[in-house]
Order: sequence, then structure tokens, then C-alpha cells
Amino acid sequence: QVQLVESGGGLVQAGGSLRLSCATSGRTFSSYAMGWFRQAPGKEREFVAAITKGGSTSYADSVKGRFTISRDNAKNTVYLQMNSLKPEDTAVYYCAARLGLYSSSRHDYDYWGQGTQVTVSS
Repeated sequence: QVQLVESGGGLVQAGGSLRLSCATSGRTFSSYAMGWFRQAPGKEREFVAAITKGGSTSYADSVKGRFTISRDNAKNTVYLQMNSLKPEDTAVYYCAARLGLYSSSRHDYDYWGQGTQVTVSS
């Protein structure tokens, strides 16, 4: 069992930055691929970014060049650095974990955090 706890959300003006963190429990964090997803009101949960246990990354087109996913296996933590934020980035952001390769499908992830709210004002 893996428990995930996100932090770092908040209110920021357009063009600003935030860094989200996702702390995980357990000794096998380095075995998991990690993903970030987001869900805006009235919309489906969508893929944002993912990172393999080896550090390879993948991004949604909407955030490519602005967001960076990274992981620190010694701290059992994955991060999402978000720069040049836009109002359309407003959503609840979730981290997720799965064994094996990363995936952009939310259905492939086994463990989820509770989410952290990110609000970008114009």
C-alpha cells in the first residue's frame, strides 16, 4: 500500500509559479512511476505529467515548456514545478503512483493522493 500526500497548492496570479510536492509512504517509492493529473470543475481528470522510476518524463501538450516533473527517491517525493501559470491551469492537482512504466491514462494508476487546489487569477 502506498499513501500519497500533496502539498504546495494555493492562489497565484497569472504568470506566477508554484511548486507542488507529493510525499509518499513506503520503502518502494523508487519502484513506482509517478504522475500528476488535474481536474477542473465540471471536467474530467486529465493528465499533466509523469516520470518513470528512472527519471524519464512525459508532459501534456498544454503544459509542455512550462511545467517540470521531478523526483527525489531519497525523500520519497515527486515534484511539479509550474511556471508561467495561466487561469486555465486552475484545478485540483492530484499525484498518482503505479508500478511499471508511466502512463497518461488515469485508469492505469493504482494509488492517488487527496489533491491540492491551484487557483490562477487573471
